Amino acid sequence: MFKYLFGPVPSRRLGMSLGVDLVPKKVCTLDCVYCEVGKTTKLTLDRNEYIRADKIKEELTRYFDTNPKPDYITFSGSGEPTLNSRIGDIFQFIKKIKPDIPIAVLTNGTLFYDRNVRNAIVNADVVLPSLDAASEHVFRKINRPAKDLVFKDYIEGLIDFRNEFKGKMWLEIFILPNYNDSEEELNEFKKLILKIKPDSVQLNTLDRPGTEPDLRGAAREELQKIVDFWKLDIVEIIAASPERKKIQSYRNDTETAIIETIARRPCTLDDLSQILGLHINEINKYLDVLEADKKIERVSLERGVFYQKKGK
Repeated sequence: MFKYLFGPVPSRRLGMSLGVDLVPKKVCTLDCVYCEVGKTTKLTLDRNEYIRADKIKEELTRYFDTNPKPDYITFSGSGEPTLNSRIGDIFQFIKKIKPDIPIAVLTNGTLFYDRNVRNAIVNADVVLPSLDAASEHVFRKINRPAKDLVFKDYIEGLIDFRNEFKGKMWLEIFILPNYNDSEEELNEFKKLILKIKPDSVQLNTLDRPGTEPDLRGAAREELQKIVDFWKLDIVEIIAASPERKKIQSYRNDTETAIIETIARRPCTLDDLSQILGLHINEINKYLDVLEADKKIERVSLERGVFYQKKGK
């Protein structure tokens, strides 16, 4: 059992991905309205060794002593990974013991204005920063940033990192209808894409309930209209949960365990994580597929959003 590693998780973009969680739930620079992990409990720009680097290194060593290598080692998890001040040290450790396994970083990119952060992850193979707004007011409406986080600095940090980074940058834009899909905002998005110059732009949207109620994901047709509006060859749609099941690393035993658990009683995401001993990010990947397959459904109860077997 590992406390800070999770998976390997079946990822649409990264195949069999071993997750590394560097901050407790939910330490982040943002408190996004759509976050499926939950509401931010510590909204901060302060970088600290939230989880000790030696603990991470010990788990990585133990994992590789007894498990096959994944397609990627991915820094993501319960909050913003670049808030951990020792992320660079852990990178160096991985490059030393497993130089043949590529490293990916899933980040909101908001700390890239800090040269120390950029230097810490510049040796990654793939960095996947997010960009949910093209203007200050939409940024504050969707992402609800820490008090001193300035949108202009965020964008300049993304541009600076792209100029310094030799690996692949896949920019994820998360579309929320009625929040960031106006023609004005889409025009501004295109300007930013051309300034940042990522290798690809990946359009995503909401799969399940976020932090705030009454949000909805964009339909495939809506996302395609955005692709057509931008007329940029590097844009692709990745919001297709059922495709994850085709990935070799998709585990039917994990799917079965989730279904059997919620067949007994409805469970929240946190309930499932605690009962099954799996990281919430890992559970999330399977819930996407199970909902798309209509094997489970969500219900809103007093304690939050619960998942139950379909037709229960």
